[in-house]
Amino acid sequence: MVPLGSIPSATPARASGPSRSHRIATRPESVVTFKKPQVLLLSLSIAAALVGCTGKDAAAPANDAKTKEAAAADSGYKLDESKLSGVNRFSKDDLDPSKDACTDFGGYVNGKWLAANTIPGDRTSWGAFEMLDERSQTIQRQLAEQAAAKTGAAGVDKIVGDFWATGMDAAKINEQGITPLKGHLDAIAKLDSKEAVAEYLRTSAAKGENTLFGFGPEADFKDSRNNIAYAMQGGLGLPDKEYYEKAEHKDKLAAYQKHVAKVLELSGVPAADAATQAQNVIAFETRLAKVSKSSEDLSRDAELFYNPVSPADADKLAPNFPWTKFFESQGVAVPAKFSLAIPAFHAEVSKMLGDVPVDQWQAYLRFHTVDAAAPYLSDAFVQEDFAFYSETLRGQKKLKERGKRVLDTIEGQVGEALGQMYVKVAFSPESKARMQTLVANLSEALKARIENLDWMSDETKKKALEKWAAFTPKIGYPDKWREWTGLSTDRGSFIGNVMAAQEFNYKWNLGKIGKPVDRTEWGMPPQMVNAYYNPLQNEIVFPAAILQPPFFDPNATDEMNYGGIGAVIGHEMTHGYDDQGSRFGASGNFENWWTPADTKGFTGRTDKLINQFNGYEAAAGKHVNGKLTLGENIADLGGLATAYDAMKKAAGTTPDPMTDGLSRDQRFFLNWGTVWRRNFTEQELDLRLKTDPHAPANFRAIGAPSNLPAFAAAFSCKAGQPMVRASDSQVVIW
Repeated sequence: MVPLGSIPSATPARASGPSRSHRIATRPESVVTFKKPQVLLLSLSIAAALVGCTGKDAAAPANDAKTKEAAAADSGYKLDESKLSGVNRFSKDDLDPSKDACTDFGGYVNGKWLAANTIPGDRTSWGAFEMLDERSQTIQRQLAEQAAAKTGAAGVDKIVGDFWATGMDAAKINEQGITPLKGHLDAIAKLDSKEAVAEYLRTSAAKGENTLFGFGPEADFKDSRNNIAYAMQGGLGLPDKEYYEKAEHKDKLAAYQKHVAKVLELSGVPAADAATQAQNVIAFETRLAKVSKSSEDLSRDAELFYNPVSPADADKLAPNFPWTKFFESQGVAVPAKFSLAIPAFHAEVSKMLGDVPVDQWQAYLRFHTVDAAAPYLSDAFVQEDFAFYSETLRGQKKLKERGKRVLDTIEGQVGEALGQMYVKVAFSPESKARMQTLVANLSEALKARIENLDWMSDETKKKALEKWAAFTPKIGYPDKWREWTGLSTDRGSFIGNVMAAQEFNYKWNLGKIGKPVDRTEWGMPPQMVNAYYNPLQNEIVFPAAILQPPFFDPNATDEMNYGGIGAVIGHEMTHGYDDQGSRFGASGNFENWWTPADTKGFTGRTDKLINQFNGYEAAAGKHVNGKLTLGENIADLGGLATAYDAMKKAAGTTPDPMTDGLSRDQRFFLNWGTVWRRNFTEQELDLRLKTDPHAPANFRAIGAPSNLPAFAAAFSCKAGQPMVRASDSQVVIW
């Protein structure tokens, strides 16, 4: 999934084994995960997820508050709203009168706020999304504390309570040290042949601890009603292959090598041996990097994920790691086909099983096993994990306090269990009803825009409208909650609970292979500030936590909601027609529904958008990558234009109230700008420019409006001003 505005977490989200999850998606903007991009390959949904924001002053309408109180009382959970931080509503006082909206729109709407709101020490970015994330976490914390205090708890209450209680027991975690990993490390130490290494890779994967590659279910690109297995590249500890190959990253590579040595030393390897082993780990990963695809490759070519082969053919490609045997070892019936994505990567792994000495495999496996578990171990491991992944790579000044880190873990491992509690105290039927109306209005506006396109043939329009008619919206939370029966947690060990959940989640996912897709499932929990589009199911999804200001405010005037959540709705819908979403049809199948002439016309327009964003300089000598960010930029442009049309239709002939002396159209665009106020550390910005399919927030605030004549009209901009694109450079796609 592609979230719209990723919120980086201080400790990157972990998935199976203690390794980190890898999502094949257009990607949301909520959580930037780069450490160990493997294990659960979900969601392969090239999903455009929009990450959420927070701000100042949140006040629910009286009927909303009463509904929430009633639901909370029924659930046994109580929410103390006095402890919640505010939300980031637009305020006229934030506008900088010394700036001109037509020359520096970002500075005009956000400059004062950005100067007054520095990045907290435990964050690497700060803005509307992060503020809502803090608010959501405050709610989650109250729920987790109450769950942990319940006597005789069962079901999701027990699971969340056990995670919270063990995660907050620092004394016990420090006392246990690395002991919980002893069995893993002993098994690695006993490896004595390439066959033994291959067997270890299979047995550890069966526990959800796949260090080397991603493996999991997703809808078949050619038959999206049914799930098949997908295997994906992985195995790297750095954010992207270019960190191993380009001179500009040599300082980060050197720092990573020191980190590898330190982790090995903490695990019990003598310092001199750890240094030698670290060199071997870097050489090992550099070899994997050479046959891996880059972030740009993966974000701009969905077809890379789909390489259907028979297990027998896969066995020929990777004779030292037979896939038939792998399926059997995972308890999955050997299928007629599966997707072996990035086949060159898997062929290289097989070669490495044949020619890399066993002791180097042991160093690699030992390091990644300990490194992936580090956030759940004693303080020395946590601090080293923070020092490299958060401080060195991203510029974070201090470690998140334990409670926030435990909540990150709960969301990553059992997020929907906590979400089941969250919606009872923090989401109302009234909010869902308002959203349903907005979605319907945006949908009609998008239909009209497609019908009126002057560059697209009727033949392709017909297919585009068939896809439009098939959109499925999901709002707030799932209609059917996930079942957690079989997950056993206790108060004995935090990492024990993490590993139990990883194995449970992995097996739960493997159980989908060869079965029909469950269209009621969600790819995000309700408490995540984000949204996404899933092309394989042609669905747009809006978790409860994003339905707060500046995105959605039940008390706000319509233009504010259309400039916030309305543009988000339009953004997710437009992902169905971006450079990758447009390669999927109405049913979710990967298919070409375009005439050659329309494909050429579409590409000509998207090339202009690439050039526009290539021209934005994010830091001295560092430009936005217009190709990497193309999908999100298409979605922003189409989403904002669609939201504007919907707002104008909803307003009809009603007089403009000129709130605070600002026109309805001005307030629409000003709230769009408010959504994208965001500060980044230097290191975080640098990392995102290399790996994030979203352009930095300040350019999202100005990019789409600069292409819309409605913006120029709203602020009386003149030709030649920066926010007014000349007709030959203006981009209109959807």
